Amino acid sequence: MGEERRGYLYGLTAYVLWGFFPIYFKLLKPSPPLEILAHRIVWSVVFVGLLLAAARNWRFVGRLIRDRRLLGGVTLAALLIGVNWATYIYGVNSSRVVETALGYFITPLVVVLLGVTVQRERLRVWQWVAVGIGGVAVGVLTVDYGRLPYVALVLAATFGSYSLVKKRLSLPPAEGLLVESSVLVLPALAYLWWLNGDAQFGHVSAWHTALMVLSGVATAVPLMLFAGAANRVPLVGLGILQYVAPILQLACGVLIFHEPMPAPRLVGFALVWTALVIFTVDGLRRARTGAGKTVAGSAAATAEPATALPPR
Repeated sequence: MGEERRGYLYGLTAYVLWGFFPIYFKLLKPSPPLEILAHRIVWSVVFVGLLLAAARNWRFVGRLIRDRRLLGGVTLAALLIGVNWATYIYGVNSSRVVETALGYFITPLVVVLLGVTVQRERLRVWQWVAVGIGGVAVGVLTVDYGRLPYVALVLAATFGSYSLVKKRLSLPPAEGLLVESSVLVLPALAYLWWLNGDAQFGHVSAWHTALMVLSGVATAVPLMLFAGAANRVPLVGLGILQYVAPILQLACGVLIFHEPMPAPRLVGFALVWTALVIFTVDGLRRARTGAGKTVAGSAAATAEPATALPPR
């Protein structure tokens, strides 16, 4: 098997795993979202720490801790991904899986807007068209929900911002995840200590306890698969693969959890998909012409689900 084909296999596996995350996090009920989040952070630190210990790869972590600028960036990334994880878990366990899928569908458009506002990049005409259609879609969905789809918007904003920070930091995946989780681990442990007798962990079933512990593995494994893909697959290929996860999440919400998909909501999603088709086709056309760096390329490059970072 060639390296590029192997990379696509790694990437597809990572996105499929992220796509079925709603099923996993549904199984963690009746634990409340914050308890699930705290355990996810703690067990991520334990699992990735063991991996790095086995590889004896602590040199980078030491350098990162000594670099104040880098440590500040990692702290910001940790706060963003912490809010993203908490929002995702809340969305899944409050029967808003469809809305969480929407969040990851519109994330590429948010990354484009961040490129304009923060990176001061210039959009091409078709990118503006895609962003405009995305804005109309959010308006349609707001009318349908009777409120802003705030779960989707928070997911897109936090993950888009996280992607931008990660792009600037250029951290190795495992080491970056360890330090990001370590930033959050003390508040997570403090929260679990505060829960004390009210915690569900260890009191529901052996299966529930095992799944809570394995949340660290579930967080780290897709990330490392994605890292393997990123080293072998062109950015355009990764940009297309990123849509696998929200498509599967949407399928989980509608087909497995039977969340409603009325006609106005379907119209809103159709507009989002139209925007993504325009966005992707424009990026592919631009890549084929061999043009220089573009905002579309930046969006594909920063579409890393940290955990994916994910979603999740």
